[in-house]
Amino acid sequence: MPRRLLQRYLPHPDALRRRRSLRMVGHLIGNPSLWVLTRRSVANAFSVGLFSALLPIPFQMLVAALGAWLARCNLPLSIGLVWITNPLTMPLIFFGNYRLGAWLLDTPVRPAPERISTQWIAEQLVEILPALALGSLVAAVVTAALANLTIRLIWRWQVSRSWRERTRRRRRSREAAQEP
Repeated sequence: MPRRLLQRYLPHPDALRRRRSLRMVGHLIGNPSLWVLTRRSVANAFSVGLFSALLPIPFQMLVAALGAWLARCNLPLSIGLVWITNPLTMPLIFFGNYRLGAWLLDTPVRPAPERISTQWIAEQLVEILPALALGSLVAAVVTAALANLTIRLIWRWQVSRSWRERTRRRRRSREAAQEP
């Protein structure tokens, strides 16, 4: 079941509440609705986390936490998924978002340097900002919607598979009990 797999890797809310650095938001972290692992809460957490991750903004984790609180979805998943855009992947993802935005705006794409870096992006920011913003927003919305749908389908498939397997086991045990 997907729930068991996720519970194995997620931190416990009490452990986070006891952390000194998180004491100010302990009452929010302790909200049980933010720790539930249901098909809806996990799918929405993927949407919130991936949406926040693909936006070129500071404090993505805070945006994901606020989104999880507003959507009443799983808080640790939302925050953890933001790390898809880490220092190693961020330049590539945002350059891809910029190219998407430039294509949507029908503007020429600035050639990438030998090495894509945040310094190159900072130097070109004024000229690439409209394309980067549009591309990031479109990529974030599309990725969030696809992730939500995919998680719901995978979860549903896994549950129906578990039901079928349970039915097979029961049928086999009944047949074994009826044999002399």
